[in-house]
Amino acid sequence: MTDAASLADRVREGELRLHELEAHADADVAAEARRLLVEEQSGASLDAVGNYGFPAEAAETAIENMVGTIQVPLGVAGPVTVNGAAVSEEKYLPLATTEGALLASVNRGCSVINSAGGATARVLKSGMTRAPVFRVADVAEAEALVSWTRDNFEALKEAAEETTNHGELLDVTPYVVGNSVYLRFRYDSKDAMGMNMVTIATEAACDVVESETTGSLVALSGNLCTDKKPAAINAVEGRGRSVTADVRIPRDVVEERLHTTPEAIAELNTRKNLVGSAKAASLGFNAHVANVVAAMFLATGQDEAQVVEGANAITTAEVQDGDLYVSVSLASLEVGTIGGGTKLPTQAEGLDILGIRGGGDPAGSNADALAECIAVGSLAGELSLLSALASRHLSSAHAKLGR
Repeated sequence: MTDAASLADRVREGELRLHELEAHADADVAAEARRLLVEEQSGASLDAVGNYGFPAEAAETAIENMVGTIQVPLGVAGPVTVNGAAVSEEKYLPLATTEGALLASVNRGCSVINSAGGATARVLKSGMTRAPVFRVADVAEAEALVSWTRDNFEALKEAAEETTNHGELLDVTPYVVGNSVYLRFRYDSKDAMGMNMVTIATEAACDVVESETTGSLVALSGNLCTDKKPAAINAVEGRGRSVTADVRIPRDVVEERLHTTPEAIAELNTRKNLVGSAKAASLGFNAHVANVVAAMFLATGQDEAQVVEGANAITTAEVQDGDLYVSVSLASLEVGTIGGGTKLPTQAEGLDILGIRGGGDPAGSNADALAECIAVGSLAGELSLLSALASRHLSSAHAKLGR
């Protein structure tokens, strides 16, 4: 059995490279050897990083050159009543974060939502996208490619779906810029977040486009998808799940529990989240949706870079017959309950807290449920922060919690 010190020696001597170690030892020994090398080069101690709670081989599909884990504190908010289409019951919401006061804030929002009978949530649109870009000679050829695409959707669908057992091509939307043609493919990826699935499927469809038109594929992703970047197209057309949650809170609850009034929260939301965001030309018209999205992404094994799109959200607040109505609409929440980081043991337990690990019945229902839970958590966070600002308690709350 090769030990970590011997493996590290072979790297120092140039016999092996860091990424080759798993071929000569088990994953935990390989990770230990890398820690030895990094400690030697950097002078850092990696004792904490090397103290992890699952076998390193469980992370082999999630990371390369593993040396250990970064352990982010995990807490829960709630339970909160989620009145969704995919989930309709009380749930604890798992959130992993290093931001003090975040859990306390979301937990307060959950408590107030429960006082109003829970929050309603619905996934209104679903579809993971990939948008390749093709080069043509001129705009005439661009129009011909677009026309061919519209007339031959079934051929593209057949080619794409041959690559997957679960994905379904829903539509292809063309965009032309000079002699560049972008085809935005949209798929139902069921319970998978689906980025790898749709990339492979789209590549197969692109082969058909190239064989039947004058278009030449330049890149499988032309940035009109749009993945891991702020983009108006995601705010308008959606990507992943477009999900909304809302709640109506009685006036007496607002006054007694949040120490403010419906009118104050509604005005604050308009001036801060709507007008202020517009003046800043923000793509997110909300207070801090990214906080909850990021914390629940980390807790459940989502792709953390897609917080960029997940925070593309609009918060509304208004007075209805004296009560407070609040909603949050997340246009492009890219989530899944199978594949990727959801297979990691700790993240799988985060999904278990919500009762939605793995594929749902029907397919797609678990990912819908996750989206609904994140939306309700975001609503709780928005409600709590807006109330803290309206009552001028934000700084005092942070000071009290020692942050």
